[in-house]
Amino acid sequence: MTRLSVNINKIATLRNARGGNIPNVLEAAINCERFGAQGVTVHPRPDERHIRYQDVFDIKPIITTEFNIEGYPSQSFIDLVLKVVPNQVTLVPDPPDALTSSAGWDTIKNKDFLKDVISTFHSKGIRTSIFIETDTDLIRNAVNTGTDRIELYTEPYAANYSQNREKAIAPFIKAAEVAYDFGLGLNAGHDLNLDNLKYFKENIPGLLEVSIGHALISDALYLGLENTIQLYLRELK
Repeated sequence: MTRLSVNINKIATLRNARGGNIPNVLEAAINCERFGAQGVTVHPRPDERHIRYQDVFDIKPIITTEFNIEGYPSQSFIDLVLKVVPNQVTLVPDPPDALTSSAGWDTIKNKDFLKDVISTFHSKGIRTSIFIETDTDLIRNAVNTGTDRIELYTEPYAANYSQNREKAIAPFIKAAEVAYDFGLGLNAGHDLNLDNLKYFKENIPGLLEVSIGHALISDALYLGLENTIQLYLRELK
């Protein structure tokens, strides 16, 4: 079964809009685990507009499920990850002011940079994943960075799913096959939801984990967090 990691950034966004501690991000992390999620994902940004660095420190000791920290590997981010030591770190090429992740790494141009960062995380026993698009040359070259996994950027699939799902999934199938051939573990995320998740899972070989935040938390406003997590898990079976 593909593991579900719930990104709780949007819960922090709601908290920060009013100040105080409602909704409680730590309670949300605990509940995600309690309701069946096999992972919790956070994406701290330099401006702390949603998840704060302190949240990351506070979440680590209160969950036993997989903890995944994603973000751009600035020095402050690297220092945070090395102090917290999560199960996995997912590297994204976002500039500091990015609204959300919207592109993958160029693993050719950034090979040396990624190799150094990944080596640093491996020294602490942290599994690494890099956010990437379906360009098979870039996936092949991801091996040269030393990464354990890649996370496929699935927004193009989600955007085109309703028009032609077979065409939308085709480049992702090829990308997954190349990742498997080169010994890379495979994650995926961005705009996956209850409409398109099952078809993605059924057609992508070797899919280890999906990270879902915006759609899942939005669904939870209507359906409740526990019920929503169960619905997403059902799509992954």
